[in-house]
Amino acid sequence: MIRRRHTLALGLGLLAPIHQAAAQPRTQPARPQTTIRAVASFSILADLVREIGGPRVEVQSLIPLGQDLHRFQPSPSDARGVTEAAVFVINGLGLEGWAERIAQAAGFKGKAVVATKGIKALVAGHKHAKKDAHTHGAHDPHAWLDVANIRQYVANIRDGLTGADPDGAATYAERSAAYLAKLDALDAEIRAILAPIPRANRRIVTTHEAFNYYADAYDVDFLAPIGLSTDQDPTPRALAALIAQIQRERIRALFLESGASPRLMEQIARETKVRIGGTLYAETLTPADGPAATYIDLMRTNTRTIAAALA
Repeated sequence: MIRRRHTLALGLGLLAPIHQAAAQPRTQPARPQTTIRAVASFSILADLVREIGGPRVEVQSLIPLGQDLHRFQPSPSDARGVTEAAVFVINGLGLEGWAERIAQAAGFKGKAVVATKGIKALVAGHKHAKKDAHTHGAHDPHAWLDVANIRQYVANIRDGLTGADPDGAATYAERSAAYLAKLDALDAEIRAILAPIPRANRRIVTTHEAFNYYADAYDVDFLAPIGLSTDQDPTPRALAALIAQIQRERIRALFLESGASPRLMEQIARETKVRIGGTLYAETLTPADGPAATYIDLMRTNTRTIAAALA
């Protein structure tokens, strides 16, 4: 299918660059020091900031692991964390509707980074999204699920960290280059894992419409009973239509999504007799001992889970 694309660059206009952190006293141990503090809106962005910042950056994720991004509302303690940050990283594309509000409440004066700045964003309106009143505006925000887009995320985060900490520029550039090489290898690995699956079999169902970028990049069709946000249940008519489509087209696998209630997918599985092929990770990482502890782990785990269910 052909999807329309549109370039969108969003910013937090009220935020200005922060002053460089003060140098550590000479009495400090001769080891890498945390020079700046960064706050990211959710765990995937926090992982990218850690990869690029290394020991120069202390990173906090506002949204806890496993929590639904679409239902998060920042607390006063979250605002205090932003107050102390030199860098505030958000995804953009309407995902964090609360970002301006928390920045104002925190009196944030640091460097704002919109990770999706410069990417080609997918236009909302695919499948059920056009009927969803909670679609985060005009664009699908889940751009991180295409590895190619993460290259732009990396560039934006690198530049933001450098703006807040010019002394770390060489470190951020070196770590970014190393991470881009890992992304190239990941993209090739995903394509190799999916290659043996016939195109006609690459049709699956997930909880909500989070995987459009993955679908475009890796030639997999995703159906979902809910649009871009999990804020609203599907109408009975939409759910019945999806169940009929699954049966008519003999779709072979359903998937749960980490952080989302399994209730809806379990209902669809009962009514269609199609098995649940596992859990996919769209919007949150797992703890360190889980299968999606980093962004690279997330993409690799998703792909292997999809391939195993369709084999």
